[in-house]
Amino acid sequence: MTQHNLILDNPLSTEDLIAKDVGARLPTGMMAKVITFLAISWSLFQLWIASPLPFIIGLGVFNDTETRAIHLAFALILAFLVFPARHSSATDRVPYSDIALGMIAAATSLYLFVMYNELAQRPGSLTQFDLVIACIGLPLLLEAARRVLGPALPLIALGFIGYSFAGPWMPGLLAHRGVQFASLANHQWITTEGVFGIALGVSTSFVFLFVLFGALLERAGAGHYFIQLAFSLLGHLRGGPAKAAVVASGLTGLISGSSIANVVTTGTFTIPMMRKVGFSKEKAGAIEVASSVNGQIMPPVMGAAAFLMVEYVGIPYIDIIKHAFLPAAISYITLLYIVHLEALKLGMTAIEPKHHKPWLVRLTSFSFGCLLVSGFSLTLYYGLGWIKPLLGNYAAYAIGGLLIAVYLGLLKVAATHPPLPADDPDAPLDELPETRSVLLAGLHFILPVVVLVWCLMVERLSPGLSAFWGSVMLVGIIVTQRPLLSLLRKDGYHYGNFNDGKNDLIEALIAGSRNMIGIGIATATAGIIVGAVSQTGVGLILADLVEMLSMGNLMLMLILSALLSLILGMGLPTTANYIVVSSLLAPVIVTLGQHYGRCNSSSWVSLICRCRRIKRRSNKNRYHCVLLQLTNRRITVFIYL
Repeated sequence: MTQHNLILDNPLSTEDLIAKDVGARLPTGMMAKVITFLAISWSLFQLWIASPLPFIIGLGVFNDTETRAIHLAFALILAFLVFPARHSSATDRVPYSDIALGMIAAATSLYLFVMYNELAQRPGSLTQFDLVIACIGLPLLLEAARRVLGPALPLIALGFIGYSFAGPWMPGLLAHRGVQFASLANHQWITTEGVFGIALGVSTSFVFLFVLFGALLERAGAGHYFIQLAFSLLGHLRGGPAKAAVVASGLTGLISGSSIANVVTTGTFTIPMMRKVGFSKEKAGAIEVASSVNGQIMPPVMGAAAFLMVEYVGIPYIDIIKHAFLPAAISYITLLYIVHLEALKLGMTAIEPKHHKPWLVRLTSFSFGCLLVSGFSLTLYYGLGWIKPLLGNYAAYAIGGLLIAVYLGLLKVAATHPPLPADDPDAPLDELPETRSVLLAGLHFILPVVVLVWCLMVERLSPGLSAFWGSVMLVGIIVTQRPLLSLLRKDGYHYGNFNDGKNDLIEALIAGSRNMIGIGIATATAGIIVGAVSQTGVGLILADLVEMLSMGNLMLMLILSALLSLILGMGLPTTANYIVVSSLLAPVIVTLGQHYGRCNSSSWVSLICRCRRIKRRSNKNRYHCVLLQLTNRRITVFIYL
């Protein structure tokens, strides 16, 4: 029988399409093997440091600084090997100059790993060799950022470096005493206040594991499953393929925090489908991009900025998930409504389903499914709550055996239904897949997401450890699902063997590392900005400026912050944008929010609060509230009408 590929049937794999989209190289020969080896090694290293194994066996335990140095070394060498210096450069080979630059850049990062003990014994005492390493590492990091992310972020980082030196010559509020060259090199590269600071630590500890989790789940076939499920649910509506694109991107956002990967996964199938039913190529692309970008805020696997919030704002990742779900759902509901209006405007007709069911039957089936899922969730929650105290230290083995049994049961269910049809953009839109058959054919893809959410929200494990256990579950699924499905099917349909599963696993490890190059470089480069802010004190100056412009009004300050994020977002990726804005404005907003909530009578902010209370109690339509603020020997008068 023919062998069925569970992922996108395309001459280029998903990671190759992503590489082409961002202008990366796809070399052949020995260099391709070197890049593959480095990418797989990076993924395995991140899995190792996230697992409890190093602490169990007492081998390979690294501290935060050492792991950040190794993490950035992988990102730097892969950036120079994968991304050419110019868009016009050849993409099928790697010049010797880029190989040399990559090795030198990685060596400057590994310097902190090799010399960690010596550097820890002489904090703040910079040797000549330390200075040389920093002077080489910083420019190479900026060059890597230019190649991977474009010129915007490196230019902003250079501007902050220039500001560090030019402090005595800056006007007014922006003036400071200046930073010595050796002090800047030490602060930015040798310590953990600059490049190797919190942002890179978040990328090392959390972000990589979640990006790898999404790559593993996509390679297992979950992306294809979500596309078919969305198409079967919404394909019969007006503009059905466009609505299916929105829902498929939202479902893919559950497992992938990368907007580029989301577009490539769903867009290669949904954009041609949208054009077939009458959408223009511009509108089809816009719908796909808008729905895929929103996938960054779709829990539980969100973009890198969500994990940065954990460190910068100091709130648990579980709270971020809770607060992100409603805005994400609203954004996708809004996109569905906009798509519906466009379909009505273009006079589109619905695709008739093969088996039309009355709406009451569909509603009953949906309600029964929701009750079934709710009952299963309650049984799981209370059942595990009973098993853990009963079995004690052996509960982990029992839960592992239960997961394996559920996985085998779901595979048995999938084997009794037709395999998922391949994504074929050229196929005619005259028949829709049956929802029930599609749903049951891929339920085992939901299991790793359940494990991830359970570890995060019930067991309250750290985000990195939760993603690790979800990834372990996924590795088992990728390696075993092909031979097991072939064995369980009664019609002789062949999905593949263990070698195919092993190849899928290798491709997923490579894809996870490729997707992380940009995030690793972005967090390290943004660390230069954070380091300059902490070293020069410009954050306090800008905080006073924003506070003055907002007149102490929390809502106005939030609007100004949103405008700044919007402007920076025109040239910066999401991760770097968040680091820049949060490092400058987050402390001010948090402080002002605390004052605003308390309405402390000792603060002039409280006068605004009291004026608002007066207005609410007053029967007058207009009133005047004059506030006096004595700051730096100046009297500022705020008049609220």
